Amino acid sequence: MKNNKYEIDMCNGTLMDKLISFSLPLMLSGILQLLFNAVDIIVVGRFTGSQALAAVGSTTALINIFTNLFIGISLGANVLAARFYASGKEKEMSETVHTSITLALISGLVMALAGVLLARFALNLMGTPNDVIDQSVLYMRIYFLGMPFFMLYNYGAAILRAVGDTKRPLFFLVISGMTNAVLNLVLVIVFHMGVAGVAIGTIVSQLISSILVLRCLYTSNTSYRLYFSKLGIKTQYLKQIFQVGIPAGIQSTVINLSNALLQSSVNSFGSVAMAGYTAANNIFGFLYMSVNAVTQSCMSFTSQNYGVKKLKRMDRVLLDCMILSVGVALTLGCGAYFFGPELLKIYTSDADVIRCGVEVLAFTTVPYFCCGIMDLLPGALRGMGYSGVPMILSIIGTVGTRIVWIFGLFPAHRSLSFLFISYPVSWILTILMQAVCFCFVRKHVHQSVNRDLA
Repeated sequence: MKNNKYEIDMCNGTLMDKLISFSLPLMLSGILQLLFNAVDIIVVGRFTGSQALAAVGSTTALINIFTNLFIGISLGANVLAARFYASGKEKEMSETVHTSITLALISGLVMALAGVLLARFALNLMGTPNDVIDQSVLYMRIYFLGMPFFMLYNYGAAILRAVGDTKRPLFFLVISGMTNAVLNLVLVIVFHMGVAGVAIGTIVSQLISSILVLRCLYTSNTSYRLYFSKLGIKTQYLKQIFQVGIPAGIQSTVINLSNALLQSSVNSFGSVAMAGYTAANNIFGFLYMSVNAVTQSCMSFTSQNYGVKKLKRMDRVLLDCMILSVGVALTLGCGAYFFGPELLKIYTSDADVIRCGVEVLAFTTVPYFCCGIMDLLPGALRGMGYSGVPMILSIIGTVGTRIVWIFGLFPAHRSLSFLFISYPVSWILTILMQAVCFCFVRKHVHQSVNRDLA
């Protein structure tokens, strides 16, 4: 189904070219979102110092823990909207849109309050060093005040992705990203506002992106048009959104809790290692966003084709996404590994910080294609409406492995290298479990659909 030039017909025609057309703007959108934080880090590292750099970096894992539950729930909105849109259920589509946007606003307000009240407690819990904690708390509190805008953009963009439109969210992020970069430079270099300046710049940019995506929905003449007078929660659609979204959000949150544990282990090496990890983790984040775009594509394409009962096309979607994900991950991962020292110099000129960053990249970049495969299988399952079991397996495989590694093996082999070997090990173990789960669910779905069509 296609209603305008921005949408992609996911249910008919060739697949790989459409997957690329859908994924590429999504990759660039994800990278631009990362650039919000990257610009913060670069400006702070270059113009404020290594302590401020460590302060901003020390908040990353915590911010992800707080936000990923609600961002995960937006995947439920995406899956439900895609299914209704492909099957032409306009009333259900409209009510899903209004429920999703209302949920985004409520989530954002809850996040803002929690972030402001719990910032210092959470950072202390992670063992943030005394020389950076005050700046970390300041950055985190200001950053979280922008959560309502952040949530509104992400849920609005999830609706647009559900109908095959990834181009306009990219355009909106280009505008807000440029605003973010300019404000960061002005507030830090001209007004000497430090970490507060970069946080304020990020809030303003998120406000702009949320206004643009809401305007896009408001001016649409299709079933996903937004009417502010119709905002509200429809329980039947909220339950379906939660059915897919809450397990996805819990999975993402728990995985980020394991990353927070890992951050605590990095903190034990001191502020130099923290700064190196911050810079390396930012580079690593670009890999994640690129591969995650393919996972998002797999979920959206699977959901629309599930809505119209095209089982063979669903299988082809997963296969083509596997090829695309591995290709992207190997290309970018190898590039990040070989050019790691040069890339790290963008963030800092401190040789010790760069050395620590290279040590982190060595075990997280080249094998990253395994993470792509690990995420694709649950993505396809969520597209079919199955989210609970993939969540449990991901938590066992990824989080369980890292907890055992950090508390069982790491104390006897204290080095950054050994710490980050836990990444590829956890990815491989999780792939094996998810593959078995996918085979069982796929068989059940095919039998169920064939009975309905008989």
